[in-house]
Amino acid sequence: MYLCSAILVSQSVKIKEVISTLEQFAPLPLQESFDNAGLQIGLTEADVSGVLLCLDVTEAIVSEAIEKGCNMIVSHHPLLFHGLKQISDSSYVERAAVMAIKHDIAIVSMHTNLDNAEEGVNWEIGRRLGLEGSVTEGLFKGEFPEPLTAQEYIELVKKTFGAEVVMTNGLLERPIRRVAICGGAGAFMLQRAIEEGADAFLTGEMKYNDYFDHDGEIMISVIGHYESEQFTKELLKDIIDRGCPGIRTIVTEHNTNPIRYY
Repeated sequence: MYLCSAILVSQSVKIKEVISTLEQFAPLPLQESFDNAGLQIGLTEADVSGVLLCLDVTEAIVSEAIEKGCNMIVSHHPLLFHGLKQISDSSYVERAAVMAIKHDIAIVSMHTNLDNAEEGVNWEIGRRLGLEGSVTEGLFKGEFPEPLTAQEYIELVKKTFGAEVVMTNGLLERPIRRVAICGGAGAFMLQRAIEEGADAFLTGEMKYNDYFDHDGEIMISVIGHYESEQFTKELLKDIIDRGCPGIRTIVTEHNTNPIRYY
């Protein structure tokens, strides 16, 4: 149980205490070397007026936080992923940063550390599919109580994630019971999934050449980066609600997926 200490004595909770709760669940050392999880913008001694949960931080997200009286945004994807040499109005990242600073809004991101956490993003994807399993070194491995045909599995994936399309290699002829999962861009985990004996590998995006030479070995299912991680907002809300009860937490109304299907 991750509990904000301030809750025990009053209803006032500081931003730094919410950050502590998040980092107890998904410690920053779990993040990959290329990542930039944690505090992105803001002062942490302020009392929390509300927390807006989102997948990506955009200008629309910051505007929503302002409108709803939230002085803290918690996202999955970091706003500040690459170094900035200036902060102006030349990109959505810079504009969102300026807007957040002007309105005293703190931005915190839980990215690959949350992917790799024991009951983090990849575990949540598996839970939504009805798999029973666990996360080991960033890869979720789980099994269905009863095996599915390849077509049944595809239909379940589409329904669960509201995916308009699932990109696959050849449909597996044997039943699918064991599934390996890596949300987002997970091609680097494909070989590991094969070594773990998975019947299917689910991820958000992969390159063209990654699909070759695996027919009959493992069924690849790619549903889109946003689609694979869309439930992270609810996961973040649950972590804060359990750890800091009484804080106002709001899941964004905005779908920040920049990709459209026609």
